[in-house]
Amino acid sequence: MASGGSAIRGSRVGAGPMGEQDRGFQAERIRVDYWCGNGHQLSPYFLATIEPEEIPELRDCPSCGAPAGRDQANPPQVTKLEPYKTHLAYVKERRTEEEAVALLEEALVQLRARRGTVA
Repeated sequence: MASGGSAIRGSRVGAGPMGEQDRGFQAERIRVDYWCGNGHQLSPYFLATIEPEEIPELRDCPSCGAPAGRDQANPPQVTKLEPYKTHLAYVKERRTEEEAVALLEEALVQLRARRGTVA
């Protein structure tokens, strides 16, 4: 008994013939190779009419996130990453120890005054 499926397996209703003529015009393009320090290669395509100075020298490697350059023998080095700073570390950069003590005292006076009136 025949099923209600498509006569051609894997095709859809309205699917046309495969081929470039049905998909539009593909512009001329050039491939530029980049290499990261971990040995990964990426090869994005750029429009063939692009000016050479508009092609970026560095890209981020999609595999590891390291910077990738166009010179395979000398890939760019990863810049030193600074560790995550806490909010307290940023505050300590802006305030001296004496200013911190004065601000803390001022905040405690205000807090004690509010607690005295609320209680």
